[in-house]
Amino acid sequence: MTRDPDLRLGLIGDNIARSRAPVLHRLAGEQTGLSVRYDRLVPKDLDEDFDEVFDRCASRGYRGINVTYPYKERAARKVAIPDPLVRAIGAINTVLFDKSGPRGFNTDYSGFIAAYRGVRGDTAPGVACLIGTGGVGRALAFGLVALGATEIRLVDRDAAKAEALAADLRAAGTEAKIVTASDALTAAQGADGLLNGTPVGMVGYDGTPLPSHAMTGAAWAFDAVYTPRDTQFLKDADAEGLTVISGYELFFFQGVDAWAHFAGRPLDQERLRTDLAQAEEIA
Repeated sequence: MTRDPDLRLGLIGDNIARSRAPVLHRLAGEQTGLSVRYDRLVPKDLDEDFDEVFDRCASRGYRGINVTYPYKERAARKVAIPDPLVRAIGAINTVLFDKSGPRGFNTDYSGFIAAYRGVRGDTAPGVACLIGTGGVGRALAFGLVALGATEIRLVDRDAAKAEALAADLRAAGTEAKIVTASDALTAAQGADGLLNGTPVGMVGYDGTPLPSHAMTGAAWAFDAVYTPRDTQFLKDADAEGLTVISGYELFFFQGVDAWAHFAGRPLDQERLRTDLAQAEEIA
């Protein structure tokens, strides 16, 4: 007879067949002496909508879930959010289920800050051009504020989304200059940092949010996409001489922070990196 896992976890999102989150959390469990089951929960594959999948997680035995594109903002409206900063972000990617109901957290925010500092240290972001103001884009924007960006240019084809994020950033009391734009080419001019907060470049969403010629003169680039690791956006940035911060770093650090919520057990991060790399070689 197969015994129940110590932790049942999952990921709700679309286009997540190649997500490495199940591997990360299973390896974290092995390292800390916990058996983990981590399921991919794709609403259309379950023949349920997002609300149905989410609302049934607790009764189906999930201790917690991660939430990814395109559901992070919807999930934030369904949970209690203890951290006022995360309430201001308005998007979550980590949920815990307990007797008091679901609680939401945003480890994209903390994961991005860790990823940035791991590559650029204490160097401030300068003027940042952020393309995409959805769930992960909101976390990146607040992360840029925490890192000391002097100006944040919010780019989105949906002007209302960009303006809503701009208003939320200003309401949070940031000293950074906040501007909105619908054209990435124009917004990238003179920027120090270029960030992709859209799914463009992900497996199934081919392309790049910004042509390579628009990257000239920038200092660094970050892509929230991590499947594949080497997106066209990052390859172009590297070819233009920018310092590149991979979305894999965000994936890793947000996963470590999510694990702390799920299990409350510390991890040997270097061992986890090694184990993940070995698992990818086998796969």
